[in-house]
Amino acid sequence: MATQYSHSTAPGRYDMQRDKLAAYFDGTARKAWIDLTSDAKVSGIRATVRAGREEMRATLLDWLPADLRRQRLLDAGCGTGALSMDAACRGAEITAIDVAGGLVDIARKRSDGFHGHGRIDWRVGDMLDPALGTFDHIVAMDSLIHYTPADMVEAVAGLAANCRSSLLFTFAPYTPLLGAMHRVGKLFPRSDRSPAIVPVSEADLRQMLASLSDWRIGRSHRVSSGFYTSQALELVRR
Repeated sequence: MATQYSHSTAPGRYDMQRDKLAAYFDGTARKAWIDLTSDAKVSGIRATVRAGREEMRATLLDWLPADLRRQRLLDAGCGTGALSMDAACRGAEITAIDVAGGLVDIARKRSDGFHGHGRIDWRVGDMLDPALGTFDHIVAMDSLIHYTPADMVEAVAGLAANCRSSLLFTFAPYTPLLGAMHRVGKLFPRSDRSPAIVPVSEADLRQMLASLSDWRIGRSHRVSSGFYTSQALELVRR
């Protein structure tokens, strides 16, 4: 898609939600997220989330080329950096960015002494910043699931504008259970819950993505592990 990302169709909504996510992951959730992405002992519920995220990360890495030497990769919403470090082992030149500076700090520390063939540039900021440049591949694992479907697709379009080959991202697939949890979650005070995950049906999402005329939808894979349900979708440039 040749059109550059713009906030014009949804003024301020993406920015507001991005800032809420940064505050949440740098504040309330920081310790829990550090534990979840390490080998620290966690509750049974969080163990299912950890296992699900590990399966999803393995899926996305499997969809990338085995040899990433001389290729640029954007890890859009890198969190504590596990996917970036795995991809760097394949020789990629990676820009790893997240709005949560605290999580990026953890990623930097965990990558100290890393001896992969690639290189990782850790950054704090907006994954849609056009100043990041263009990439051969972009991965956005669980970094768009808190946005409305319309805002998520607009963000995907913004990422696609700066991508030459493949764009991999995840979404929360609509199921009756997830729909019910989403509705009930809104009943609790904001201080007692994390930012809402917004479910979307795959059929609706595919229809919305049809506007990206330079791209075709490739593979799709759902991961369900206890309290973790997420679906990966591959976009391939035509």
